[in-house]
Amino acid sequence: MEELRPSDPSWIGGHRLLGRLGAGGMGAVYLGRTAEGALAAVKVILPEHAGDTDFRVRFRREAEAARRVDSPWAVRVTGSGTEDERPWLATEFVPGPALSETVARCGPLPARSVRVLGRLLARALASVHAAGLVHRDVKPGNVLLTADGPRLIDFGIARVTDATALTAADLVVGTPGFLAPEQATEGAAAVGPAGDVFSLGCLLAYAATGRPPFGSGAVDALLYRTVHEAPDLGGVDDPELCALLGAMLDKEPAARPTAAALDGRIAEDAPDSSVGWLPEDVVRLIAERSAEILALPGIDATHVDAPDTAPAPSRRRLLLLAGAGAVAVAGGGAFAVREWLRDDDTAGSGGAGPRTWTIGVQADLSGPRAAVGRAQERGVRLAVDRFNSRTDKPFTLRVKAIDDRGATAEGKRAAERFTRDRDVLAVVGPTDDPVTTAVLGTYDEAMLPIVTVSSQQITFAARSMRPFFQAVPSDVALSYAIRNRLVLRPDVQRLGVLVDRAGGQSAYLAGYYLNRFVVDTTDGTTYPRVVPAGTRDLAPVVDDMLTHRSDAFFHAGDPAGAARTARELAATPYKGPRMAMHPAIGDRFLKDAGAAAEGWEFVAPWIGATAPAVKEFAAAHRKKYGGAPAPWAVEGYDAAGLVLAAVTALARKDRPPARSALVAKISSSTYRGISRTYSFTDGYRLKGADGHLHGVRDGVFRYLGAAPAKTG
Repeated sequence: MEELRPSDPSWIGGHRLLGRLGAGGMGAVYLGRTAEGALAAVKVILPEHAGDTDFRVRFRREAEAARRVDSPWAVRVTGSGTEDERPWLATEFVPGPALSETVARCGPLPARSVRVLGRLLARALASVHAAGLVHRDVKPGNVLLTADGPRLIDFGIARVTDATALTAADLVVGTPGFLAPEQATEGAAAVGPAGDVFSLGCLLAYAATGRPPFGSGAVDALLYRTVHEAPDLGGVDDPELCALLGAMLDKEPAARPTAAALDGRIAEDAPDSSVGWLPEDVVRLIAERSAEILALPGIDATHVDAPDTAPAPSRRRLLLLAGAGAVAVAGGGAFAVREWLRDDDTAGSGGAGPRTWTIGVQADLSGPRAAVGRAQERGVRLAVDRFNSRTDKPFTLRVKAIDDRGATAEGKRAAERFTRDRDVLAVVGPTDDPVTTAVLGTYDEAMLPIVTVSSQQITFAARSMRPFFQAVPSDVALSYAIRNRLVLRPDVQRLGVLVDRAGGQSAYLAGYYLNRFVVDTTDGTTYPRVVPAGTRDLAPVVDDMLTHRSDAFFHAGDPAGAARTARELAATPYKGPRMAMHPAIGDRFLKDAGAAAEGWEFVAPWIGATAPAVKEFAAAHRKKYGGAPAPWAVEGYDAAGLVLAAVTALARKDRPPARSALVAKISSSTYRGISRTYSFTDGYRLKGADGHLHGVRDGVFRYLGAAPAKTG
């Protein structure tokens, strides 16, 4: 919860406002308290919408309809002011975490938990539909988990089903990735209860796997996959759950079960006020959210617009408001909540800080990407060594590394340890996308800066990423340099793009966007082919692409597929440029491709050890570690340098900067590193898409220089 701003009201409709819960294009949502001490989420509409007559008609209609929703699994409307100068709608306040945050922090839910969640939310939707409403935005962020079950929230875009729509017929309403195919193709005209069921299926698939069933990325790509492709249910091993999701995600609305039918179809259930159907770490998270109420701040009015006649609630009343959530942490969980309650950014702020502060490294040091994690750790240690060698250093640093083994559960534990350590200024890491996604909520709550140099996912499913800095271009961003290298040359007219689904979502997006960039921004053409994961015989595919006059070639997939493609291409007369994604750079590609590897090129986000700019760093690396720096070591060094520059600018003698101030400083700074210049836009994204060109020459990988700069 954020503090009220000077422009915020202090009272709305008999509610004393305590703080901001969120804001959007339609208005702001506040935590409010009635004179009786009950808490409510109060949505207040922006003045520009309040003056719109049609909007007021719609808002009045929706508020009346929402009052008819009668389900313990949907938030209850407690009041509204549809005719007030600033219309408002109040619902009961639910202190639990959103499903999106829960999955990000605790990982996917087990099959039984997903089935129970599905049944309870199906009951909520059945009540919504019985009231003549369609929710239209069922997604993980609109489901809160509490000690006595889930709650479906936010009827802000619901519509009465028999009323005339007040939106354009072709408007897509909802959240791409969680809306039905008919909404994607027909817009608002196709909205109906069956669309809510499809969205619920997407939500349950997300809960079971940790990812949306139609992937992530650009809106048009999401909508295309929703309409034309089967959902990705990989990782759903429970046959009953898989069949249920398949029925809910049917492309045909009439083929999907109704919300009421789902209630009867799902056998799993949970008694009221029980959290036994949820994993222990989720229960602990719910308890933490409930316990937050025990520490509500004192309230000062931002301006006097109503008398403060509401009595201050006693601690006993607040304890009762926390309810079963606080009880749920009795025993083993109570210690964790006590630690969480006292571990905030104000701890110890009254005294002098430590003389030695810490840069954290959260990395995969023993798992599948251990080579990347170890290289980054070495880079950070060299940056700290260099800083500590200064005679004029304002403070001393040390490095604290925690191995998360590339696993989300270990990653979340590592993040909790870092956020509780008040000496930690910032953290470099994690190494890969899933762990980064899982820990963002933890770092965000503590406002502890986190800088990743190897998590290249184009989007992250997190509620807030204020202290997060993605100091690396995504594979999609690197597609500009690939386009420039392969297509912006006189001997190439058509680029063949082979997308091997074995490479996962990153390969699919890289191939998809490269195809788009070429077609939309050059006079060249493309010939794209997509092959299913596990395809072994690529000869027919390569022959087809050459038959269609591909005179440049790009492989988007895994290293094994790149090597097979290289061998097949070498068996043809083709002599044109060829390129694969940078994960193929390594001994495996050289071994599997053999002589066919010669001439292949790669655009990577990491700089080569032989680059002139790396000379001094490479010498220090050899001196300390006995060998040349591995890929990603320079980027770890740069990330630490970025943090240290911001800390040095802010720190006072014997006192570290506040974490929030450090986040703001990094956000607004420009830092010139060895690999690239670092500055950020859109909150956390790296500006620019600087890449580095590598290639196989004389049977070995060589650094060829900076990749062609982004244009167009």
